[in-house]
Amino acid sequence: MKRTSRDIRTANRYQVLRQIIAASPTSRQELAAATGLSLATVATLVGELLDLGLITEVGFEDSAGGRPRGLVAVDAAGGALIGVDLAETYVRVELFDLALNVLARAEESMRPGDSRPEQVVGHVATAVGSVVAQAGVEGARVLGVGVSVPGQVDRDTGVSEYAPNWDWHDVPLLDLLTGHIAYPLYLDNPLRACAVAELWFGAARGCGDAVVVNLGTGVGAGLVLGGGVHRGVSNSAGEWGHTTLVLDGRPCHCGNHGCVETYTGAPGIMLNLRELCPDSPLLCPGDQTATIDALARGVGAGDPEAVAVLRHTARYLGAGVADLVNLFNPEVVVLSSWVAAAFGEPLLAEVRAAVARHALRRPLAATRIVLSPIPTDPVCLGAATFALEGALQSAGKGARTRTAGGRR
Repeated sequence: MKRTSRDIRTANRYQVLRQIIAASPTSRQELAAATGLSLATVATLVGELLDLGLITEVGFEDSAGGRPRGLVAVDAAGGALIGVDLAETYVRVELFDLALNVLARAEESMRPGDSRPEQVVGHVATAVGSVVAQAGVEGARVLGVGVSVPGQVDRDTGVSEYAPNWDWHDVPLLDLLTGHIAYPLYLDNPLRACAVAELWFGAARGCGDAVVVNLGTGVGAGLVLGGGVHRGVSNSAGEWGHTTLVLDGRPCHCGNHGCVETYTGAPGIMLNLRELCPDSPLLCPGDQTATIDALARGVGAGDPEAVAVLRHTARYLGAGVADLVNLFNPEVVVLSSWVAAAFGEPLLAEVRAAVARHALRRPLAATRIVLSPIPTDPVCLGAATFALEGALQSAGKGARTRTAGGRR
């Protein structure tokens, strides 16, 4: 795609703001060194961010001689951002200040069968209203709402093109949400949200190449290549959960058989438990969250059934992660999302061992495999950055109009 000078300027503004958030307070000279932009360009972009009220001057750094350098920092109170983690079993919403500190949280449970678009939109609207009320922020201070939607999403139109676990096809989700939420909306996928969160604040910070494995009801891989999130030509990159792991294996919601997701996502883990231990009291039929929690507690207590299921699952997961290591040669593979968080270190240890059995020695030697260190919901955090990016794009256009990836 051809990028205009305005696109490049917006991207540079976003890059500078991201660095200020990561390293406040900082000088223009330090920003130039960190971003690779010229000092003159950085000075201009900093001036624009000051005019927008997103950052503020905070004095001068001590100097051993020469002219003192002025310092800037993000103005945490200059606005609010909302991140929405829309998942198959819950809607989780967090409200952040501009330094991306969490100010309020809300969650809505999603029962099986609560997946009609109008039901999902209702849950999102309720949770968004809750965090705004909790934080006591004025509506004008909310710069935008980033919404992470499972499956394949068209960022430009806000259409959920395909969400296999809900059997959604071409759902105009942005239009539906706009009828209930008055703030600018920006939609994307949890794979991109997790990747951005790790790139800004987590295990991929400072990395040029990383893979963030999202383990939840669905499974996928957020890709960081060349220091930026890789989206693919149609914003569909990272659908690793729907690559074939077992020929003629388990049926998948996507219509294929033997996908990674069918062995390593939460429903797949439930099936692993049912096959290995059909009468296990750890199985909570119809409740994947309760089953995963029970298994995690069982692993912690040394329950042989739970340990057997964890090892069985990690064999499949390790083989799939080894493919990612061989294919992308990343600096780090991050295990993220709620299933990874529930099992924690025992899962990490088993996956590392399984990857070592399958990956090529040279790429494996250069790769760390870790759990996400982000203490909050990484999807909400990443989704909030979608809203920040969209707000900067809107500011660059200077008009309150519908934007690529969002609506005002």
